[in-house]
Amino acid sequence: MTTIYQEALAFAQEHIDPIAKEIDESKEFPKEVFAEIGKAGFLQLFVPTQFGGKGLTYKEHAEVCMAFSQASASVGLCYMMHNVALNVVVNNGSDELVEKICRDVMDNNHFLALAYSEAGTGTHFYIPEMKAEFLEGKVHLTGRKSMVTSAENASYYLVLAPAEQEGAIDNWVVPIESEGVSFEMAEWNGLGMRGNASAPMNVDTILDHSWRVGAPGSGQDQVFTDVAVPFVLGLAAVYSGLSMSLFQEASHHTTSRKYPDGKSLANLETVQIHLADIYNLANAARAATRDAAEAIVNGDEDAVPRVFSARVFASEGAIEAARIAMRVGGGKSYNKANAIERLLRDAYASQIMAPGVDVLKLWTGRALTGQDLL
Repeated sequence: MTTIYQEALAFAQEHIDPIAKEIDESKEFPKEVFAEIGKAGFLQLFVPTQFGGKGLTYKEHAEVCMAFSQASASVGLCYMMHNVALNVVVNNGSDELVEKICRDVMDNNHFLALAYSEAGTGTHFYIPEMKAEFLEGKVHLTGRKSMVTSAENASYYLVLAPAEQEGAIDNWVVPIESEGVSFEMAEWNGLGMRGNASAPMNVDTILDHSWRVGAPGSGQDQVFTDVAVPFVLGLAAVYSGLSMSLFQEASHHTTSRKYPDGKSLANLETVQIHLADIYNLANAARAATRDAAEAIVNGDEDAVPRVFSARVFASEGAIEAARIAMRVGGGKSYNKANAIERLLRDAYASQIMAPGVDVLKLWTGRALTGQDLL
């Protein structure tokens, strides 16, 4: 285990674990937790050292997401989105834009989010329905994003919109205080991941061109380099952490529930096999995620398909681990007497989080055979 993983796990046990159930039941964004995340310096993971940040890599990104998700997958997911959005800005933004946002993260613990999905094109982020009218030195963005993680709580939202160049797209940073930006918070009623506040975002605002991330028309390249890899890796980490939480909950349930003779459910061989299956799924997902992160950092030739593969395994493994854990938990879990039911609902979000498992399998096959992903 890395030092930062242990630090993040200790943080999660102190600040996230005690309110994980409340986050789910209230279906509200965990503002207090993110205030503590900021104070502890985790928002600075991708802030360059020249601004006082940590300047760390995808490896640490995966480790922290995994640790947070063992306490609450909602928190892990929202934190992951911040890292990905900040990564895009740092790697592609102008010097002015990078400094402005990094200073805000460092000085005010403000964080970022992605606002890419839309009602029609959904997870095909590179085909935005958002409208863009280019004025002199400005752009008028109009449209509606359908599911924006950390809605109303992040300070900056990355929005994709058509570029002036036909067939190309731009990536814009939209500050929350921009005139004409609003959120439909009442629309969020997720089955799982209920604390991520994925509400629609309405945009009818005019921005200076300084808020564009990178060169005009470079949005698609950014999506498939600086968004896709840390995003998919982050999801693998989230669901790896969730699977480990399922094992811990199932293990606690089986060791604490006693028969009159003092033996516990954990003494039954069938239960022991189920616990081993859950642990094996969680352990393999963690190993695959860490391997993929190392591959990216080391620049391995097959790093990208390894990231995709880790996400597929972690997603499908979390659902299977949850299914087995519910069997182990029995009526207690079905009656919400422990966390297994909540974790089951969170696990099922893995198959609809973009890009979905089917898309990732397709991309993996194409990447392994040297073909373009699209």
